[in-house]
Amino acid sequence: MNTKIIAVANHKGGVGKTTTVASLGSILSQKGYRVLVVDLDAQSNLTTSLVPSFEGATIYEALTGRTGTLPTVAITDNFHLVPASLTLAMIDVELSTAIARESILKDVLEKAQVSDHYDYVLLDCPPSLGLITLNAFTASTDIIIPLVSEVLPFKGLTMITDFINMVKRKLNPLVKVSGILITRWEGSKLSKGIEEKLRATLGDQVFDTKIRKNIRLAEAPLENRNIVDYDKSSNGAKDYIQFTEEFLARIQ
Repeated sequence: MNTKIIAVANHKGGVGKTTTVASLGSILSQKGYRVLVVDLDAQSNLTTSLVPSFEGATIYEALTGRTGTLPTVAITDNFHLVPASLTLAMIDVELSTAIARESILKDVLEKAQVSDHYDYVLLDCPPSLGLITLNAFTASTDIIIPLVSEVLPFKGLTMITDFINMVKRKLNPLVKVSGILITRWEGSKLSKGIEEKLRATLGDQVFDTKIRKNIRLAEAPLENRNIVDYDKSSNGAKDYIQFTEEFLARIQ
């Protein structure tokens, strides 16, 4: 199997990017796949949700050449994390004059030979369409867009798809949107209306699985656990298990 590098991205915050990376990554690893998750957000929510405390090199050091290796933390034997810290907030300024700055992450992943060590690499992107997200799309084979079923995020979908198309034309012709994942779904008239409009407009590009709004999803990171280990009977765990099955069927 060829390694899939999947960017989980949306320039709007609070749509479930980190929860999706942590949940999908952990469920895939429990199925026996070798999984690497990469925290690309200076807020480092993925890092703090998976490891109680961390000191050492991060993705920032790898991107700026301060370390020659890709720093990883083993969550389990086949589930690894490349952590982030607040220093990542300076990356746009530091790399603004670098040659081929849009492909630095791709070079770092290739140098680390991730394709020899992992089946899936999941990139948790920041809530912007800046240099880090550009690097993520340039390095990726696939993109998943989590989307809250509200009016404004739906309107913002055009912006991110235009950005992806630009990357596809100029930097990475092989990258594709694997699907749009509806998150924080509730049985309200608004949620249902937005979902209907999304499916009518984009058809099969929208995953069948929806992630229901669920307090357990917010609680799990506080315990440094993924949703399945935290509460397998919760709607959040059930939805992400179902999503992982659909993801695998679609991407393989």
